Amino acid sequence: MIYNVDNYGAVGDGVHNDTPAIQAAIDACHNNGGGCVTFSGGRTYRSGTIILRSYVELHLETGSCLKGSDHLEDFNLLGRSSQSEILTSVLSADIEKIQDTIDNLDPAAFESAVATILEAETIYIMGLRSNEPLAAFLHFYLNMIRGKVFFLNTSSVSETFEQMIHIGPKDCFIGISFPRYSMRTLKAMEFANDRNAKVIAITDSIHSPMNLYSSCNLLARSDMVSVVDSLVAPLSVINALVVALCLKCPEQVRKNLETLEETWNNYQVYLNDEIDFIDDEPMLDYSLRRKEK
Repeated sequence: MIYNVDNYGAVGDGVHNDTPAIQAAIDACHNNGGGCVTFSGGRTYRSGTIILRSYVELHLETGSCLKGSDHLEDFNLLGRSSQSEILTSVLSADIEKIQDTIDNLDPAAFESAVATILEAETIYIMGLRSNEPLAAFLHFYLNMIRGKVFFLNTSSVSETFEQMIHIGPKDCFIGISFPRYSMRTLKAMEFANDRNAKVIAITDSIHSPMNLYSSCNLLARSDMVSVVDSLVAPLSVINALVVALCLKCPEQVRKNLETLEETWNNYQVYLNDEIDFIDDEPMLDYSLRRKEK
């Protein structure tokens, strides 16, 4: 659909501040599923800070001009906002991203991803740079649910393929990448696809290059507030994926966690009660204090 800024109050005389009208047109376009925001030809639109939204294209007709305002007050610089305003703005934007992800994520694709992970013989997970924490989170919990889960986090391109050399038709590759998209992740997904492995992409849009080699796409909105990627919605999708997997095989998960808990206790990985550490009674079978000679 087309949304002309004039219909939202823009004047286009080069003097009037058209920022509110332009932003209103962008928001309306995004809220209705995306489209094109147009600027009428032969006009000059003065604008300060505008926030671009997903699936919105700006189109300047012949002779139109989008001019940056020469009035500093038209720019809502993040550094001028109070700390509470920044907090509210960022959290509100994250809430919007999660809701948008709920509205647009394909339930069938989610079910397919769960089934593919459960049926796979070996799982390979890859996410680089700012996506690495997402991949590490998924690897951590999948490793508790089942065996043969590998996290490909090497910085070497050759090592990536070396670690994937045994991937085959019974295996699954999960590639996680958001703008800017990682070429290394894309090439690893291509290799997995060429070896007939099942490929799952966790990315932001149907236009993402990560979808080229995947048979299952989990889309989560991820926009930048400033220079920082918002990974709240992608992490929520991964969290939902882990929960769904646990519900599919509760006995196996329970058994794995009981074994892990027993191992922690046997090898004293965690202290049972760190708060009472200075009590006279030792927490372990031996005293933690050096005896006086």
